[in-house]
Amino acid sequence: MTDRTLIRSVRIIDGTGSPWYRGDVLIDEGHISRIGTDFPREAADIVVEGADRYLAPGFIDAHCHDDLIFLREPDRPEKAFQGVTSIVVGNCSFSLYPAVDTSRENLRRHFSGLLGHTEDREIFDDLQSYRERLEGQGIALNLVSLVGHAALRLAILGHDRRHASESEINTMCAMLDVQLSQGAAGLSLGLVYPPSAFADMTEMVALAGVVRRHGKVLAAHIRAYEAGLLPAMEEFADILRLSGAAGLLSHLQSAGRPNWGQIPVALDRLEAMRQEGVDISFDMYPYPAGSTWILQLLPPATMDGGLEALKKRLEDESFRELLRRWVNQGGPEFDSQSKVSLIGWENVQLSAIGIDALKNFEGLDMQAAAERVSVEPFDLMLRFILEDDGQTGIILFQLDEDDLKCACCHRLYMAGSDGLPRPGSRPHPRAFGTFPRIAGPLRRDRKWFGIEDAVRRMTSVAAQRFSLLDRGVVRPRMAADLVLFSDDIADRATFERSTEMATGISHLWVNGRAVVADGRLTGIRPGRVI
Repeated sequence: MTDRTLIRSVRIIDGTGSPWYRGDVLIDEGHISRIGTDFPREAADIVVEGADRYLAPGFIDAHCHDDLIFLREPDRPEKAFQGVTSIVVGNCSFSLYPAVDTSRENLRRHFSGLLGHTEDREIFDDLQSYRERLEGQGIALNLVSLVGHAALRLAILGHDRRHASESEINTMCAMLDVQLSQGAAGLSLGLVYPPSAFADMTEMVALAGVVRRHGKVLAAHIRAYEAGLLPAMEEFADILRLSGAAGLLSHLQSAGRPNWGQIPVALDRLEAMRQEGVDISFDMYPYPAGSTWILQLLPPATMDGGLEALKKRLEDESFRELLRRWVNQGGPEFDSQSKVSLIGWENVQLSAIGIDALKNFEGLDMQAAAERVSVEPFDLMLRFILEDDGQTGIILFQLDEDDLKCACCHRLYMAGSDGLPRPGSRPHPRAFGTFPRIAGPLRRDRKWFGIEDAVRRMTSVAAQRFSLLDRGVVRPRMAADLVLFSDDIADRATFERSTEMATGISHLWVNGRAVVADGRLTGIRPGRVI
């Protein structure tokens, strides 16, 4: 049973892009009961005076990596103070399930690479067991989960760099079918991240066919965002064409100065794909830098057999020197472009280090860190791979502001933070500031979009893509996921001070209950796995 709450005299932004209007909103039994004007105070148990602030649907983080942190810190304050009521996890092929006995350790180590040390008890057999753990302890916000392709591959093929056989594909499809039946929102590919990167078209189309039969979405970190961006987009479009699945292209960008300027061409191609009948859209974070972990400075092929196999190969001097040349300069030895050759070591910032012996390098760029200990950056990178078990987080300053604006202002864009939360580290500020940045300075100061359009990109667009049919707009009978914010909403997190909380959110309701009230966390955990 929940209290009836009346929110009076607010500027309502309904999430559709329509102009805001003044009104009152009554919440009852976790849903929006009525919308009107001049409701009597006696209509509710709790009355919140809007003071002419904006009331909008709760923001939906369409792309993040909060899978692990939700287990450890279920109140999620940095998301709540951004106005986020629902998050989508399991992106880029990374999810904490499904695992079988023979894959649990591989999946644990794989996930540890992205988000730091992961415990065996944080790996799950299926979505149902993950849901039971989360809802059993209580969560402040709603969670939507994709199935990570890597978990399927690790369960059946391990770290083998080869194409799956027909029977192996059928087994993965059956595993995926179970997770989707349990309520997963779709499947995510991570085509630069081994072992997902080792899949061929036959495997991906078969899995996408299962997604289509369930009416869910296929998300993809595509095979390249550098010079190979357009061919990688075409590969994803082919998967969608052949399977009939709906697609979400993860964090559309063109990385590395030599590749800047591709985004207008890429957007034209997306529009053409839609004209051809391909159901595709994209998400992106509103920052000119990305974030990943240190193994992404190597080509995917080097991860054949997993991290221990890579470490063994690094004992071979000729292999190390081949890698040194490729990482520093690029070359034809591997299919992908070297990130370092495109942006330079000075644009690779160390953001999360797991062991105390190397923790003092956090916050430095790789060039400065290497100079501190009088070694080449490549050799310092090898130390992180060998001593920190390949779990070192990095920030890559690699994007063009004009490209970024072009993408974020396109009609197919939805907002996602792509945050990699690792407590005690110096993460990318996007984990703390994405949504207030869009609703605040990008809207108010840079004029990228109007307030109604900014809200639409953070609410109804993602709700439609993930079939959250009772969220994303302010309407009677919809779930009461709502955010009340002032016109001066702003992000405060920077690359130097990346964990500063955003400002401007006074109230946040999740399923009709206040998670934030008068600018403070309430400690209530009304979230669900939806």
